Amino acid sequence: MTTPGANRGLLEVFRQRHLLSLIVRKEVQIRYRGSIFGWLWSYVKPLVQFVVFFVAIGVFLGANDRVEFFPIYLLSGITVVTFFNEAFSNGTRSLVDNAALIKKIYLPREMFPVSSMLIAAVNTVPQIIVVVAISLFFGWAPTFASLGAILLALVIIAILATGLGLFFGSINVTFRDAQSFVEIIVMVAIWASPVMYDWVQVARVVPDWLFVLYRLNPITAAVELFHYGIWFPLVQDSAEAVPGLWTYGLIALVTSLIALVIGQLVFRRLEGRFAQDL
Repeated sequence: MTTPGANRGLLEVFRQRHLLSLIVRKEVQIRYRGSIFGWLWSYVKPLVQFVVFFVAIGVFLGANDRVEFFPIYLLSGITVVTFFNEAFSNGTRSLVDNAALIKKIYLPREMFPVSSMLIAAVNTVPQIIVVVAISLFFGWAPTFASLGAILLALVIIAILATGLGLFFGSINVTFRDAQSFVEIIVMVAIWASPVMYDWVQVARVVPDWLFVLYRLNPITAAVELFHYGIWFPLVQDSAEAVPGLWTYGLIALVTSLIALVIGQLVFRRLEGRFAQDL
């Protein structure tokens, strides 16, 4: 038997998955409350992004000449980074934002960073659908490898964002500076990975050891896996996948799992002060 009030961490969160689903559903509904078009906006925004990228960056700045199907390349990378940034940022703020609930009733506090990741995942689905639809229009033919790469990329981001959300979210309860630090990480994330540029440009200008470190970044690995799944099948006759893609993808998965374990340990260590500091 489980002692009443005992918390088994993330296991307890998924044991109470009905409550988790209620929180996610409520937050998603709040996002579109009072909106006439509702979920339609989630599809319109990526389409507008595609047009803007194609004209502004692709045509005016000449990116279409350097990277084939550059708008798809860019939109694919932004999809991954947006998922990470939203899940990580909201996970960091989740405990402070739900302070009243935490102080009133008992529930696994890990519920809030986890729900933030799931909400971000739900919000990312329309953008993935738009990217896939555009790619299909230009001749994308999915394979088991490409679908596996897409799934692995999303799993890496989900685990990494949850782990970092647990870590920084627990610290943010006592030290609100953590939130500002996270904002810097989120701002840098899109430039620290091959989103606005391709990996070839990095390999040309940095030494080999630094290029290895660059590929060890879990977000870089996730972005390149997503590129491999969505963009690469369209250009495989004229482009090359980043060296060691699957190896670095598996390393990124292990790194993300380590971040999750560390985040959970720190969370459990600081959890006793939450009600007092909130």
